[in-house]
Amino acid sequence: MTGFTSRVVYAAAHVVADPAADNGAGTPAVLDWDATLRFREHLWSLGFGIADAMDTAQRGMGLDWTATRELIRRSGEAAKAVGAAKVPALLACGTGTDQLAAGAHSLPDIQAAYEEQLGVVEEAGARVILMASRAMAASAQSADDYLTVYGSLLNQASNPVILHWLGDMFDPALTGYWGSADIPTAMATVLELINANPAKVDGIKISLLNADYELELRSRLPEGVRLYTGDDFNYPDLIKGDAAGHSDALLGIFDGIARPASQALQALDRGDLETYDRLMEPTVELSRHIFEKPTFNYKTGLVFLAYLNGHQDHFRMVGGLERARDAAHLTELLRLAEIAGVVDDPELAAARFAAVVAP
Repeated sequence: MTGFTSRVVYAAAHVVADPAADNGAGTPAVLDWDATLRFREHLWSLGFGIADAMDTAQRGMGLDWTATRELIRRSGEAAKAVGAAKVPALLACGTGTDQLAAGAHSLPDIQAAYEEQLGVVEEAGARVILMASRAMAASAQSADDYLTVYGSLLNQASNPVILHWLGDMFDPALTGYWGSADIPTAMATVLELINANPAKVDGIKISLLNADYELELRSRLPEGVRLYTGDDFNYPDLIKGDAAGHSDALLGIFDGIARPASQALQALDRGDLETYDRLMEPTVELSRHIFEKPTFNYKTGLVFLAYLNGHQDHFRMVGGLERARDAAHLTELLRLAEIAGVVDDPELAAARFAAVVAP
């Protein structure tokens, strides 16, 4: 496929751990590169752009910068090999500061860390996603600090970037991002940044799990700047939109519901809203279950779905995160996945489920 025509849509993709490696908490991440890249080819084949090296790939929760840098390089090569690079915006990669140790750092050191990663992403031929930074959250003293660092990065970027606003339900270390824990105040800072640099911002991905905040920000963006929904609770309506507008998408849940979501987005391209709703609506309860509190453990559910559907041969994760959800959660996940139509082979899924969760 060559992508969707009515929306720009990225699926934030997970990584596949090497089951022969330790991959325990605190150990360097070792990936099964073949399986990791095959899954990206699967998503491309369904029309999705890929948002790589993001939260869904366990940035900050098992995937260290060394492995991330290699992931970005290999994904860039894979995109060129399958021709995805010929389609605008089919690969975007996270640019962060996670090569820095935990804690506070000087703003010049934070900017230098961002710049290093920005260079890696641009060299790979991918669009830059300026990820929310734990170092910025720990170090910034005011909104002006965010405007200074981000303004410099936007000026240096070769192409328009995607900004990234990840709520503290996904990462508690990001509390107070953009200089305030008050969302309207933080939003004003974001808009000041974007309005000062509209030609350098492709869009902003917002993941606050609050549709009202997203609609408010979307209505205030300058013309030509996209709102990429990261709302894994309310995505069908936000993507469908109304007379006032619509959101594009950069979502982790598309990693797990790729096939029916692709069919729904194709229907949306045709203007067939009835089919879009019929395919999308059953996925919402599954998504809300996968992203239930603690929300940051949603990666476990996505990897479990990939295992059930045969995209990988084991249920192991970097950082040992396969243990982050209990048997009751995984049991309900399978039930909801069947209702949502995301189980490709029920017999395979049942056998693999039994191998992980004893009956």
